[in-house]
Amino acid sequence: MIDWPTALGALAAGLLVALVTTPVGVSGAVFLLPVQLDLLGIPSPAVTPTNLLFNVVATPGALLRHHRTGGLRSPLVPQLLVGTVPGVVVGAVVRVLAAPGVEVFRVLAAALLLPLGLWLVVRRPVAEDRRGPAPRRTTVTLLGLGVGVIGGVYGLGGGSLLGPILVGMGLPIAVVAPAALASTFVTSLAGVATYGVLSLVSDGPVAPVWSVGLLCGLGGVVGGYVGARLQHRLPEAGLRVMLGLLAVGLAMAYVVQVATA
Repeated sequence: MIDWPTALGALAAGLLVALVTTPVGVSGAVFLLPVQLDLLGIPSPAVTPTNLLFNVVATPGALLRHHRTGGLRSPLVPQLLVGTVPGVVVGAVVRVLAAPGVEVFRVLAAALLLPLGLWLVVRRPVAEDRRGPAPRRTTVTLLGLGVGVIGGVYGLGGGSLLGPILVGMGLPIAVVAPAALASTFVTSLAGVATYGVLSLVSDGPVAPVWSVGLLCGLGGVVGGYVGARLQHRLPEAGLRVMLGLLAVGLAMAYVVQVATA
């Protein structure tokens, strides 16, 4: 059992993170990682499946909204899932057997998100009739595989990485957001199941902290649904800049955490 301050903190954190990140196709688990590690005291590697559990609970609200608007009918959804689902299983096995430190994740995430976020902020928006060709199916699947492995290791459903990368490749954010969230949900479900199996044959805190993950996720359900409703009321240029700023902010936070560790 957890105390009331921790329970309310987990609920509020999930709500606020999902509210801010859902409009740009990000589940928010990547932002919950430092909260769970430093404020809620979730041990490693249990923080990884706990983050994945947040995705499982939090994303259906936003997915329901995208389903009603037809956003989940894009062929981008199955192209991503073919790669992310096996990737998260591989990542979970690597996490439990090799147990990489969280500082390694922060360095790698900062190295990826900082330049990508800056590029998204400063680049000029591409007109609809001047967009480049859509990336090939093989490219999308391989990208999903790589992101799935990272998600399995560090507890990310993948939307935090897939969103900026796919937008940076020229895809419209209205297409990327629902596809990234769908990938996040299914991949996280597979990841939680994988960690559950691994906890039966591994020592140490491998299983998710169910109470924290569920409470964060319940907050995320409300925040995610409201955030999805706000998406279509905002211009794509504004969403693109917001996505870039989120990536830059997260990268800088990780740099500071690593430097002060």
